[in-house]
Amino acid sequence: MILAADIGGTKADLALFAIEGGVLVETRRERFPTAASSGLEPLVERILGAERGALTACAVGVAGPVQDGRVAGTNLPWSVEARALADLLGLPRVHLLNDLEAVAYGLASLDPAQTRLIHPGDADPRGVVAVLAAGTGLGQAFVVPTEDGGVLARPSEGGHADFAPRNELEWELARWIAARHEGHASWERVLSGLGLGHIYEFLRETGRCEEPAWLAAARAAGDPNAAVGAADGKAAIATQTIDLFVGCFGAQAGNLALTVLATGGVYLAGGIPPKLADRIADGRFVRAYRDKGRLAPLVSRIPVRIVLDKRIAVRGAATVALRGLAAASPVPAPRP
Repeated sequence: MILAADIGGTKADLALFAIEGGVLVETRRERFPTAASSGLEPLVERILGAERGALTACAVGVAGPVQDGRVAGTNLPWSVEARALADLLGLPRVHLLNDLEAVAYGLASLDPAQTRLIHPGDADPRGVVAVLAAGTGLGQAFVVPTEDGGVLARPSEGGHADFAPRNELEWELARWIAARHEGHASWERVLSGLGLGHIYEFLRETGRCEEPAWLAAARAAGDPNAAVGAADGKAAIATQTIDLFVGCFGAQAGNLALTVLATGGVYLAGGIPPKLADRIADGRFVRAYRDKGRLAPLVSRIPVRIVLDKRIAVRGAATVALRGLAAASPVPAPRP
């Protein structure tokens, strides 16, 4: 039995898997709000119950950098320590990885129907694959093929790198964000749930758009970002917020494609891209993605897909745990 988990800034998704004929089969799943728990251990004990003794492996993807077997999540209210968790579970080790590493390892399990093609291209089946995930935060990772036919996923904290404005409006946005966050405007503060709020408030506070009273009430009454999405096409401030978000998202996807030379393709993951899929597909994203000067022809050949599967990180973590049980078996390469 394998325990796999995807721990983000908003939710913790845990699942148990059996191994049948070398294939992972999910047997149980629990989903918890991270803010409602004091740590991962109580959640693990809740899902395992009396079956703890049957556990053979565990892998956990966490939204944050893994250092010395520990993750203090950037948007997470608590930390995760591999050694402490292994001791609790009675295992020799726990595989602790960045959540985007887990997503990257989960790409191989994706069915084509679980993705949406945004930009066609000519993917190299042996090329590097990039992953850009917008949700509570902004995650990045890339997947490198190995000589044995598998892949090696590598994490990145590039979401916290400096936001790169492309025009005067984005420069003003960067200055507005920096003034509120110790002088630093990062990509994550633009391309995330928090970022959507930043863009909206920037447009409102600088007088570029008026906020209708009904939209202000909707944002105050529930999820403010969901309210903005629902108001797209109905309120100018909502439409311009999403226009700016999608353009910046395309620009950073193109940046990541160039940074890791992702000739195998770019995958857009996280909770936001599926919700904005129609807007990402309307042309604004692709124009910004391809706008790379002399290397525009190179980026234009790299396909882009949205990952529609919300649980790809859990399956990716389970794959890593299974690989740990059969170290000689390489992780399969992602499908182009």
